[in-house]
Amino acid sequence: MNPASLGISAIAVHQPTWELDNAWFGAAMPRKFSHHTGIEARAISLDDEVTMGVAAVRKLQRETGCNLADCRGIVFVSPSFIPASVAQQHLDAAGADRERPGRAARQVVRELGLTRCRSIGINWFCCGFSRALSLVARRWAPRLALRRDEFVLVVVATRISRITDYSNVQTAGLFGDMASATLLATPASRRHPIHFEIIHADAEKQAVPKAAFDFHVRDHVPVPAPDGGTAHDAARLVYSLDGMAIAEIAPRAMSAAVAKALAESAIPPGDVSFVVPHQAGTGIVRFAGMKLDELGVQGELVNGLTRRTGNVSACSVPHALHETWSRLTGVIACPTAAVGSPGRPEALQGCVLLRSTPHHDRRSTVAA
Repeated sequence: MNPASLGISAIAVHQPTWELDNAWFGAAMPRKFSHHTGIEARAISLDDEVTMGVAAVRKLQRETGCNLADCRGIVFVSPSFIPASVAQQHLDAAGADRERPGRAARQVVRELGLTRCRSIGINWFCCGFSRALSLVARRWAPRLALRRDEFVLVVVATRISRITDYSNVQTAGLFGDMASATLLATPASRRHPIHFEIIHADAEKQAVPKAAFDFHVRDHVPVPAPDGGTAHDAARLVYSLDGMAIAEIAPRAMSAAVAKALAESAIPPGDVSFVVPHQAGTGIVRFAGMKLDELGVQGELVNGLTRRTGNVSACSVPHALHETWSRLTGVIACPTAAVGSPGRPEALQGCVLLRSTPHHDRRSTVAA
């Protein structure tokens, strides 16, 4: 079964109610932060990733009426899980075990009460969604042989707030928490007709000049409290980013991923109607658009969705598709870029190519 034999039928988004705006950081936040990133606030979740993921699936159920008995598989994606190499170094055995995405995937399946459903858990940071769609389209779909109304879910839950160093004002405001659930079905599905067929889905590692991402233990770290105040963690395991390096790497990585996807799919760059990239921040998306323009990709660039969410990592593309759903038509390129393994000179890049279906285009015309 090739990627075009699957498509996206629906997406549900769960956003925590606690919203932390830039005012919490006070004068410590760089004056140009909002200008460069477009971020004015971000959600923080008090629930763990599994609870968030289940909430997204339940919302999908309410919005679509989908019967989970027809779900044949769940890919659980969490970019906020601590990689094994770091967890084994800094956490006890029980703590490291809780950071395994595969374990969390099985928890999601159990909490949803599913019995005939395979699962897998992955991280892949901000490229998690494109990696998940690649796994489903290339590995699962041929083996599952989905029947007409059966489907697969890609569930993403990011809670990067729990590993954020709030004492580092250069990076503390970048990320927000969110969960999403994406329903993938076949073109034959009548109960869940697809809106966007998947033409291409891939994600891969690339070597870069130097490592731009790692983890550290910080002492006496300020953390936001739900009442608007500040608490402190005596010791906190947090990520660190080289922001300048990421700003250089990400636009090039997203452009390269689109170029590769179009070439492998034999689609001319001029045929792309929309570009829905990973919403890392308005500046990075703008520079990615400039690189894509050099390739001849001149479709409408979706930008500016970080204002009240922040960078929601692997939830970024499903959230952006959800927000722009009704006006997307034709070929849609969804590039992603991410950090690589902690402390290693590598980066991740990926791209999902979609094409709107006649069912989607008819419904969009009626809605307009």
